[in-house]
Amino acid sequence: MFQEILTERLLLRCLVPDDAENMFQYRTNPEILQYQSWHPQSLDEVHSFINSMSTREFNSPGWYQIAIALRSDGSFIGDCGIHVLETDPRIVEIGITTAPIYQSNGYASEAFKAILKLLFVEFSKHRVVCSVDPRNLPSMALMQRIGMRKEGHSLQSLWFKEEWADDVQFAMLASEWNAIPLHENRAFQSPRKLFARK
Repeated sequence: MFQEILTERLLLRCLVPDDAENMFQYRTNPEILQYQSWHPQSLDEVHSFINSMSTREFNSPGWYQIAIALRSDGSFIGDCGIHVLETDPRIVEIGITTAPIYQSNGYASEAFKAILKLLFVEFSKHRVVCSVDPRNLPSMALMQRIGMRKEGHSLQSLWFKEEWADDVQFAMLASEWNAIPLHENRAFQSPRKLFARK
C-alpha cells in the first residue's frame, strides 16, 4: 500500500472512488488530453481504473497511480503515475497531471519533489526518468524547475494520436539528487500509513 506523503500544501495519497468524477473531468479536458495517452471514455472506466490500483502493490513493476490533494480542504487536484520498470526496478518513470484550474500554483513542482525524495531516499532508486512532448511547454518548464536533466530530443519517435510526435527525455540519478544542496525540502514530512484503502 502507498503511504501518504504530506508536503507544505499537499497530501499525496491513494486514489479513492470519490476521486473518479473529478478525474474524469480533467482527464477528458482538451487542454490535458492533447498530451495524454490515456483517454477515458466514461466515468465507469475511471472507476475501474481506480479500483485496479487496489490490487497493485506500490513499488512493484508496472504503473501505480496516486492522488494529489490539497491539505487545506482535501480537494482532489490531480494524479501522479509512478512506473517501476519491469526490466529493472531500480529505474522509475514518472508522469504528473493536474486539473487546469489548479495549474500555475507550484503544486506539480511540490508533488514532484516529494515523489523524487520518496523514490531516492525511501526506496533507494538509481534513476528517475520523464518523457515529455516538447509542445507541452508547461511540462518542459516543470522539468527544468525541479532540476531534471534533459538527456535527449527524439524527432518523430512516437506514433501518437495518429501522427508522429517528438519525445524529450529528462532524467535524474540518485547521485544528482544527493548533490543538490537544497534537496531537503522543508515541506516534506515522513510518509505515514493511510487511514483509508485506495
